[in-house]
Amino acid sequence: MKHSFAICAYGESPYLESCIRSLTAQSMESEIIICTSTPCEHISMLAGKYDIPVFVREGAPGIGYDWNFAYSKASGQLVTIAHQDDMYHHDYTKTLLEAARKYPDMSIFTTASATIKNGQLVRVDNIAIIKALLRLPLRIPALNGYTAVKKAALTFGNPVICPSCTYNRQLCGEHIFNTGYRFVLDWELMRRMAQRPGRFICVEKPLIMYRVHADSATGRAIGDRTREREESLMFDEALPQFLSEIVKKAYRRSYGAYKE
Repeated sequence: MKHSFAICAYGESPYLESCIRSLTAQSMESEIIICTSTPCEHISMLAGKYDIPVFVREGAPGIGYDWNFAYSKASGQLVTIAHQDDMYHHDYTKTLLEAARKYPDMSIFTTASATIKNGQLVRVDNIAIIKALLRLPLRIPALNGYTAVKKAALTFGNPVICPSCTYNRQLCGEHIFNTGYRFVLDWELMRRMAQRPGRFICVEKPLIMYRVHADSATGRAIGDRTREREESLMFDEALPQFLSEIVKKAYRRSYGAYKE
């Protein structure tokens, strides 16, 4: 299967080149494209430097529109929406393609991640441990194709790092992201895909370095309370009210990780 990295680029990110370099250094080659709704000289310069095509989206602003656009411009059957802040381990594509060959019914592939904050790797904390535990059923081939198992892994929060995900468009379809959301798009998508045929394959190796900083999309979503509102809707939909309130309080305590 052909694999594509579609980088969503915004403005003049100081991290974009590091992301690009991690993709061009993959041990197995993938298509790489850049998609943006904010074209600028910085993006054009880096695209030219690494000989990467750029696709510019016009129209209404919105992260869901941006992700759907990037997904549509990739030519591979397997598509990773790469975030400009993050970096990928050189064996990400190799590991993905090995999983795809072994499990042809794989709809979504995901991995563990390492976290970078203030330029330094962050040691594993309680939140990372909890997320790894929630992902555990997705690591078991005998279980990870069952709807109930996939949904259970996503009930008490989203343990999956969005940019670590690769989507099999043959099983996921087109225009997969719900443009009505600004933060929980990936979680909402996975909950929908959990009800459809296909395995969720999780490789519990940190094949992506996820950058935490206040100006990231997640940091901004915390600042304007978008994350709190949208996560509240997701928990209220999945859990009894009393349990939803307990889980929401626990999640809000994790928001401080994005403060500088």
